Amino acid sequence: MHSAEYSSSCDTHSFDHPYMCAICNKTFSTKSTLNKHQRLHSGDRPYSCAVCNKAFSQNGHLIIHQRIHTGDRPYSCTVCHKAFNQKGHLITHERTHSGDQPYICDVCNKAFSTTSTLIRHRRIHSGERPYICAVCDKAFNQKSTLIKHQRIHSDDHPFICGLCNKAFSRKSELTVHRCIHICDNPLNCSVCNKAFSQKNN
Repeated sequence: MHSAEYSSSCDTHSFDHPYMCAICNKTFSTKSTLNKHQRLHSGDRPYSCAVCNKAFSQNGHLIIHQRIHTGDRPYSCTVCHKAFNQKGHLITHERTHSGDQPYICDVCNKAFSTTSTLIRHRRIHSGERPYICAVCDKAFNQKSTLIKHQRIHSDDHPFICGLCNKAFSRKSELTVHRCIHICDNPLNCSVCNKAFSQKNN
């Protein structure tokens, strides 16, 4: 390419994104897109939900949020007809039918259908435990595991037996307990034939 042509080409590309953020120098093709971006820095949230007053920086985010209140689920799976309120959730769901796993671990090459599951998996390799108990400082690699752990401190027992109303902090404990009511000698010793309600007895 001749120098004049190259210069002309560069000028064309430089004008593709003439609007620059004064804070991070990211460039945009339109002023409205720049304005949306700048709200990330300013924290401005001009779009408010009329139901719960939650505020958003972009109108599109408000529209998605409002579906929580309306129950609107405009995106439907063509295979099983399950409906979703966000297109991204539908795309993730469709992978359960297709088996598509586009996210690959760069350490062990294990594949995953979502970025969130890949991120959780990588913590096995890195040893990262970002979720820390505020009471005892014990750390966990998944938020759900931290929530289960915190019930030890809070005495939260959300899993309740429907037969005797006894409450448990873990679903697995409730499952074992139910055998007292509905199982006849669920676990028998192969040597002495003694029966137990739990495998670790």
